[in-house]
Amino acid sequence: MRLMGILVVLALGRGVSAAPEALAWHDVQKIGVEGRGWQDADMKRYFARLPARAEGKVPPAVWSLSQHSAGLVARFETDARAIHVRYTLLSESLAMPHMPATGVSGVDLYGRDEKGAWRWIGVTKPGKKEVEGALASGLPGVKREYSVWLPLYNGVERLEIGVPEGAAFKGLAPRTEKPVVFYGTSINHGACASRPGMCHPAILGRRLDRPVINLGFSGNGRMEPAVGEFLAEIDAAVFVLDCLPNMNPAQVRDRAAPLVRQLRKARPKASILLVEDRPFTNSWAFPDKQRFHRENHAALKEAWEQLKAESVPGLFYLEGDALLGDDAEGATDGSHPSDLGFQRQADAFEPVLRKALEAVGK
Repeated sequence: MRLMGILVVLALGRGVSAAPEALAWHDVQKIGVEGRGWQDADMKRYFARLPARAEGKVPPAVWSLSQHSAGLVARFETDARAIHVRYTLLSESLAMPHMPATGVSGVDLYGRDEKGAWRWIGVTKPGKKEVEGALASGLPGVKREYSVWLPLYNGVERLEIGVPEGAAFKGLAPRTEKPVVFYGTSINHGACASRPGMCHPAILGRRLDRPVINLGFSGNGRMEPAVGEFLAEIDAAVFVLDCLPNMNPAQVRDRAAPLVRQLRKARPKASILLVEDRPFTNSWAFPDKQRFHRENHAALKEAWEQLKAESVPGLFYLEGDALLGDDAEGATDGSHPSDLGFQRQADAFEPVLRKALEAVGK
């Protein structure tokens, strides 16, 4: 008994809660996941971000990265005193050198507080493909709305939420409001957030209290027309086009305006936000990096001016110089935001997104 007690204390010290004797498990596929632009029947895999027919049409890397569950979120209400999760990951690659397993492969729990604001509660710490454990225990047992954000750089095969037997549980179906759709690079994808809920699309989804769709494709946000075809299928309130970190000035001049026209033709009422790339946080020390960002920004400004001259409506623009702050402290590796950088990006995006949403009356 003494040895067992010591083992329990050690386990709790590592952040693993002892499981209740009996849990009722709820399959997220039966509840519904928010953050996809397509119906269940369109999907090859449930917890993915592009429909099955995109395979072979979009670049292979985009298709592969679309199997990551970035931006997907499940919502529910419960009065449980403990919330558990069990899920199976698609890949055994649980972490990256500059991004922890909690962000790459973790599941992140938030709850609404007494004022209705979303507040963080707990995250899993994956050590293998099969993950099971408590996200929270010792809760007060009052009914509350919760959300779980899925892994950013891994896929999910199955996901269940567990609460003690006898606790009330109600799965909340995905909301029907028109979403904000983020299309972009590894930064939109979520590199290098410490947790799934810390990338800026997720932060903004909570602040704006509306659905978001994360179509960030690491290294492959390049404004290809084939990807634009699938973006145009989504009945979005706002399209956020944030691809410049993966593009050079010539590509921006060639592709930015055509992508906007493609989206405007398909979705005449949606707002469209063009975003400049953030400078590398160490670019102050490297003239070539500074020059590249100036030229990229100038190319996007040219596209913007061209579209305005054509009287294309519903356009918004976000400059990039301050997206990660001005103190060189907003990134993990000069390029990808840290949690601080993601908070700063959310702060920069929020005012213009609110204006873009007001413009469509949603």
